[in-house]
Amino acid sequence: MEVVGLLCLAAAVLAWGFVRVWDVWDLWERRKSQEQAGLLGGGTRSLLVIAHPDDEAMFFAPTILGLARLRHRVSLLCFSAGNYYNQGEIRKKELLQSCEVLGIPPSSVMIIDHRDFPDDPGVQWDTQRVADIVLQHIEDNGINLVVTFDAGGVSGHRNHAALYAAVRALHAEGRLPKGCSVLTLQSVSLLRKYLSLLDLPCCLLRAPHVLFVLSRGEAAQAQRAMSRHRSQLLWFRRLYVLFSRYMRINSLHFL
Repeated sequence: MEVVGLLCLAAAVLAWGFVRVWDVWDLWERRKSQEQAGLLGGGTRSLLVIAHPDDEAMFFAPTILGLARLRHRVSLLCFSAGNYYNQGEIRKKELLQSCEVLGIPPSSVMIIDHRDFPDDPGVQWDTQRVADIVLQHIEDNGINLVVTFDAGGVSGHRNHAALYAAVRALHAEGRLPKGCSVLTLQSVSLLRKYLSLLDLPCCLLRAPHVLFVLSRGEAAQAQRAMSRHRSQLLWFRRLYVLFSRYMRINSLHFL
């Protein structure tokens, strides 16, 4: 009984600390948003480049909502329908529903459903082909900021890493339009990935160029967006929604 009592007390202290961290962070984040508004520029046209439906909610919700907070106009380019289990048509609809929750209208969402870009971790997408499509989308829509995965792809998925390789190539070759910047989402270790807000000290020590942390209301909004991906909500993804830092924190770096 004593052990159970100690465990309950420890859980209560941890929960209290979690709430206090969130409250203090809300105040700090409002001040930080003003600084990032100067860094990223208000009114910017931003493009989020993802590999599969649900990437936007599972990994990038803090960035999407953070950019909206800075008055960015966010559009989304998804390179597959997520048809690995023959659910492509369902997942395309779920993506549009999730984006609406996150404030991205259907007119600002493009889904590429092409055999050259299968949802398959065993297939390496052609870097040049991906780069050409991204560049065309940037030029056609007057994009000033591109956001995508880093080399680790957060989960190590080869499709995620392929997007980074393509955008990195555009940047390295000087093919991006003048004034167009690139932000990549930082991958972290498995332990840090599931620390939720408790990972904040590590984020601050590593000093990312841009850091987005969701308020309680925004975190609930991110969870509602993820709930639109009903076909993907297996038990382990429900745990992910509860504990993953990526549902609450995004640390990003400029190329």
